[in-house]
Amino acid sequence: MTTTKTSPELARWLVEQSPDATIYSDKQGLIRVWNQAAAQMFGFSAEHALGQSLDIIIPETLRAMHWRGFNAAIAAGVTKHSGKPMATKALRADGSEFYAEMGFALVFNDQGEVVGTLAQARDISERYEKDRAERLRLRELEKQVTDKT
Repeated sequence: MTTTKTSPELARWLVEQSPDATIYSDKQGLIRVWNQAAAQMFGFSAEHALGQSLDIIIPETLRAMHWRGFNAAIAAGVTKHSGKPMATKALRADGSEFYAEMGFALVFNDQGEVVGTLAQARDISERYEKDRAERLRLRELEKQVTDKT
């Protein structure tokens, strides 16, 4: 049986069922959309996260830099990270930090005004640590070769 659903309902399903954490914040940086993948990855329920500052998922050492970039993007209507996922540290509800790959976009209304930001994220801790170990091993091997010559 095929069911036709309205566009807002389909959009809600897409966000909620996305395999990546999907977070929408308003122009003040308050979380307004928080899907199930975000809840699983960061450890905050939607009930806890909604209405909170993005600070709940940003390590304290990165907050000043984050807010400078966030505010500049809101003001300019463009972000240098749009369409380019980046690896960064993120914060879980238990206070532990982990590596996440995050993609960012500004969200515009029909009048072309910035109304907020969208972030999609996935936990890349395992891959990041494996790549880091491989880079360290490569440096060790390069040093061994250099020391022999």
